[in-house]
Amino acid sequence: MGGPSSRDSADSQSVLSRKVQDLADGPAEGGGRVRVLVIDDDRELAEAIGVGLRREQMAVDLAFDGDAGLERALVYSYDVIVLDRDLPRMHGDDVCAHLVRQGCRSRVLMLTAAATIENRVDGLGLGADDYLPKPFAFAELVARIRALFRRAQPALPPVLERGDLRLDPAKRAAGRGGRSLDLGPKEFGALELLLAARGRVISAEELLERVWDEMADPFTTSVKVTISRLRRKLGDPPVIETIAQAGYRISA
Repeated sequence: MGGPSSRDSADSQSVLSRKVQDLADGPAEGGGRVRVLVIDDDRELAEAIGVGLRREQMAVDLAFDGDAGLERALVYSYDVIVLDRDLPRMHGDDVCAHLVRQGCRSRVLMLTAAATIENRVDGLGLGADDYLPKPFAFAELVARIRALFRRAQPALPPVLERGDLRLDPAKRAAGRGGRSLDLGPKEFGALELLLAARGRVISAEELLERVWDEMADPFTTSVKVTISRLRRKLGDPPVIETIAQAGYRISA
């Protein structure tokens, strides 16, 4: 449990990273907008996972040790934290226990090279929501992240609609008045978030946090530019309202 003897060899980890990268290079499949933190000291593996999850239209941040991961998890709001158990500076078990004590609402998916049932039970007992042993199939990682995200969210219909506007997250398709909309990833993510809010005002900061990731400049005009471009593509009559000093909404 947690000691160096439980880790796979460097060669095995390298093979796993290549397998994840191979899958990440494949076509992206559908799903909702999810913000994920990956905490793993294997940089090659963590970066490959990040590439793959971004292709799945998720906003992904990375941390490479327990201390840095815990700090990010407590500062930012993540839907799912993918947490390696064997971490330097602070063990994954301690990270998980600390998140629970702090009342963190993120779902935790724990990764480990240790495959025994006892290890899995220990991790779940600390507060992890799910467990995935290494090596794993990238498609299973994506499926488990999406399942944890759905578990944490109010139930939404499979297709989001408002008037003649229709968005299908699973098929990554959107349309209005019977015509298909050609939306970029950020435009699609912003529209999905606004429709899912069911009339709630979404601030520019929330859009930046949920649709982009930590690499986005908080002082950027990206949100304003994306909303402007999205409005042009949606056409008339306008459906996205600007609420002064607050943000944007699509009325329910």
